[in-house]
This record gives sequence, structure tokens and C-alpha cells, in this order.
Amino acid sequence: MDLITLAIIFAAVGAGAIAKGATGMGMPLIAIPFLAATFGLQHAVAVMLLPILTSNASQLYRFRHARADARLGFLPPMLALCAVGVVGGTWFLTATPERGLAATLGILLLSYLALRLLNPHFAVSGEAARRWSMPVGLGTGLLHGATGISAPIGVTFIHAMRFGRDAHIYAVSAMFMVLATVQAPSLWIAGILRPEWLLQGLFALIPTFLFMPVGQWLSGKLSPAAFDRMTLIFLGVIGLKLLLGI
Repeated sequence: MDLITLAIIFAAVGAGAIAKGATGMGMPLIAIPFLAATFGLQHAVAVMLLPILTSNASQLYRFRHARADARLGFLPPMLALCAVGVVGGTWFLTATPERGLAATLGILLLSYLALRLLNPHFAVSGEAARRWSMPVGLGTGLLHGATGISAPIGVTFIHAMRFGRDAHIYAVSAMFMVLATVQAPSLWIAGILRPEWLLQGLFALIPTFLFMPVGQWLSGKLSPAAFDRMTLIFLGVIGLKLLLGI
């Protein structure tokens, strides 16, 4: 592991950890496109596995009181289908040309950006959440297995229900935790968890736990709207980079 590689991982994961600490999400959404554009998508997904597992386990425990929210009834069926989807998505990761997956990821990021800009007040009712939880869970799992990112489907769906901060973070952390837990053996069977990439994932835990508290501190200093705009600009740039292959 050369110093340049470690510096890139440190910067990408650190930026994602700040977003994770501030909003409860955003680590893979920020780190994976940057790492994929630099090292390749399979490499990026493997490196991010341990940071995703550990950061979401931490937040799931921290916000465990929110599981009593009755509106979270949609979560168990959604998570069950997430687990099914991850297995299929991992096959796409190994069988689909990486350029095609990177371009698809770019399109999804830009679509997510367009949705947030064009319809910022869209909301999903509790009844609609229960009705759509299983297909959304399947799509989320497929996307996560293939690209390491689930936010364009899963987080958008949860965000549209307009939970309070604690319930929102609990729901997305539970989703990310299930996705990463099922993805780990799938990546191992597929031969993607190379020892060197796992070691880089262990190194990535350093910026994860250094910068998550920074994000928590910033969340009290920076307005949510300002932070959201900064994140959307970053995602737009990375989405264009992946789509155009530059």
C-alpha cells in the first residue's frame, strides 16, 4: 500500500465520514464514487465494506431508542428484500463491465440530484411506505450489491417520509447495516475481497472515526440546507465524472 493510495482513501473516506456524522448518511455516496473514479468500482466497494459496517453499527446503537416509532413498521419487509437484492447485485458487480456500472452509477447520482432539486418537498405517506417497502428494498439491495451505493433508492425513499432526525438516522443505519452484512459473504464468494483491499478497509476505519465526530460538531454549526447544497454540488461533479469516464 503506497502513500498516495492511502492518502486518497483517507481523504475520500474522511469526507464521507463528515457527511455521515452530520446527517447519518452519505459515507458511501461520497466516498465510493471518488474511490471508483480513482481505483475502480470493485476496489472501492471492497475498501468501503468495513467502514460502512462499523459506522452504521455505531449509529444504530446510538439511536436505538427511535425503533419504538410506529411509522417504522415498513422497515422489516424492506430490509428482508434488501438482503435478497444484495446477492443479485453482487453478481452484476462481477459479471457486468466496470465501465457500464460506473456510467450507470453516474446516471443514478445525477438522477438523485435532479430529484432533490426539482421536487424537494416530495413526501411518502405511511400507507404508501408499507405498500412500496418490498420493491424498494429489492431495488435498493440490487443497487448496493452492484455499486456499493443504495442512497439513490433507499435513502430517497426513507427521506421522503419526513421522519425526525433520530428515526431517520436509525432507519438508514439499519438499512446500511443489513446491506453491508449480507454483502460481505457475497463479495468473499465472488472473489472481490482481496487481502490488500481488506487491509485498506481497515486503514479506512481511521478517517471514519476521526471525522464522524467532526460531522456531528458541524451539524450544530452549519445549517442543514447549506450542508445539503454542498453535498449535492459534490455529487453532481462526481456523477458527471463517472458518466463521462474522465
